[in-house]
Amino acid sequence: MGIEKSRPVLITGCSTGIGRATAERLADDGWNVHATARRLDAIEDLVKRGCKITELDVTDEGSMENAVAEVEKDGPIGALINNAGYSQSGAIETIPMESVRRQFETNVFGLLRMCQLVLPGMRGARSGRIVNLSSMGGKLTFPGGGIYHATKHAVEALSDALRFEVKGFGVGVTVIQPGAIRTEFASTVNERMPEGEGPYAEFNAEVGRVTKEAYEKGPLAKLGGEPDAVAKAVEKAITAKRAPIRTRVTPSAHLLVTQRRLLPDRGWDAFVATQFKRPGS
Repeated sequence: MGIEKSRPVLITGCSTGIGRATAERLADDGWNVHATARRLDAIEDLVKRGCKITELDVTDEGSMENAVAEVEKDGPIGALINNAGYSQSGAIETIPMESVRRQFETNVFGLLRMCQLVLPGMRGARSGRIVNLSSMGGKLTFPGGGIYHATKHAVEALSDALRFEVKGFGVGVTVIQPGAIRTEFASTVNERMPEGEGPYAEFNAEVGRVTKEAYEKGPLAKLGGEPDAVAKAVEKAITAKRAPIRTRVTPSAHLLVTQRRLLPDRGWDAFVATQFKRPGS
């Protein structure tokens, strides 16, 4: 069975987008929501929606330990929604290793550590749900997005292993794979795009332009959705009698993941070559 609404639901990355929409939806539906963000002032307004708020930086061990301990004062955590994460784009050769490590710390290592911290309480209660926000990008890769896609592929692998390892303790693990969601995703991509001249400068600029257009007015945008569509899928994952393994959200996710599965590698390369000009060509 799904978890009881009275048990704490810890959501990471609630300042904007999917995390905020999930906190709002669950709180409006009577769940015991503990919304978190790196800065409390970014989520103070969620208190009026019925959320409890806690400071949490998923790149800081002490912050993670303190947040989980604070939430567990309210009882064994019933569900962990691992939403914190961000995107960056650019040719792999142009992205500084410091930026690569920072993205893995947030998107992968923070998610993994949060799972480790909440699992003892869930095992003790013999029940719980872990929902990991991946992406359609966990099942395919676009040029210029290699680092971001690598983090989401890692989330998929960790979730698959974890699902088997914790099922016997009554804990379910679900992966949510959103497609194009109308959030600050596209603007964030361009803000973190590597700058400067060089052999990839034109390519990086094109990746930024294509991404922005795809999320704002291109065909992908028409097949996209709002953050609340993902929030709805999260709520279903924690209420379902049996935790779903994977849930795709938006037509774009269904279309592109299916297309990638059906195409051989060279066929996929040929498809993305219609969207991006190859560097050096």
